Amino acid sequence: MPADQVIADGRVSRVDRGMCDVLTSRGTVRAQWGPDILHAVRQDPAALPSVGDEVLLETQGDQIWLTHVVPRRNAVTRASVAPGSSHQQVLAANIDVLAICEPCQPTPAEGRIERLLALAWESASHPAVLLTKADLSPDLAGTVESISRLALGASVIAVSTPDGIGLDEVQELTTAGQALALLGPSGAGKSTIVNALLGSEAMPTSHVRDDGKGRHTTAHRELVQLDDGSFIIDTPGLRSIGLSTSDGLDQAFADIVELSYGCHFNDCAHETEPGCAVLAAIERGDVPPRRLDSYRKLLREAAYQERRGDARLQAEERARWKSFSRQIKQQTRRNRP
Repeated sequence: MPADQVIADGRVSRVDRGMCDVLTSRGTVRAQWGPDILHAVRQDPAALPSVGDEVLLETQGDQIWLTHVVPRRNAVTRASVAPGSSHQQVLAANIDVLAICEPCQPTPAEGRIERLLALAWESASHPAVLLTKADLSPDLAGTVESISRLALGASVIAVSTPDGIGLDEVQELTTAGQALALLGPSGAGKSTIVNALLGSEAMPTSHVRDDGKGRHTTAHRELVQLDDGSFIIDTPGLRSIGLSTSDGLDQAFADIVELSYGCHFNDCAHETEPGCAVLAAIERGDVPPRRLDSYRKLLREAAYQERRGDARLQAEERARWKSFSRQIKQQTRRNRP
């Protein structure tokens, strides 16, 4: 398509069906997906432009087209929740810090934090845990200590937006040009944190339901730029967060992995084997049994998703060869005298 002008400094701030809002040096523009983007998405849904993507835009008259997605430095992905699909869904791209927002009220869900930490490590972004609604915690110091023991290698910050507690530490997680993504359940206060850092009510918020469950206030992922030049991404609460690979589990469960080096058997499953260093640590009280159960569960889930992905790739390869074979046969018939 002929281009009147190219804008090379765009970053996707919001994605709708077939269109995106893009932050550029000229402000926010509305862009439609170009033919090359549509073709790429038909081949692989993970090629769908995502919040945080750096993109190239072309104008043709009054229409702005998104024509190219710059190769991603990294991406936060989850296994697709669509029945029968093994494709990955990109939640956000080019993320420097992935902040897991977990409310202190009623109590932090340790299994959910471990799952999201594995997702963060898998994405090659630095993880942080924001313990929100810290003013409602009956034992904040104890909560921070217990979460710090399982969030190995991650920053753990207690946050209370009404009191302004922890907001400076959150803002210091990134610098100009870097991106911070907030991920967590509905009602964890993600949008409230964004508004507090922006100093305005840019994101809608609502109260938690009477049963303690969060309301889905944010309906889409959105990137905004803060005054210091950094970016922050607000995301909807996710009911299902599937791991697509096991790449992040070794870092999320580094304590168990390190202990396993002392097991008598190299292929120890940490179940009933003699000389298991992991089971010995559990007996001593150094590792809670719940943590080993969580590790096993996530390993099984990741292995299943990886098998699904391999099966999909094999099926796609067979389909390509069948199509190629048909084309050759058709060409041969046409060339016969």
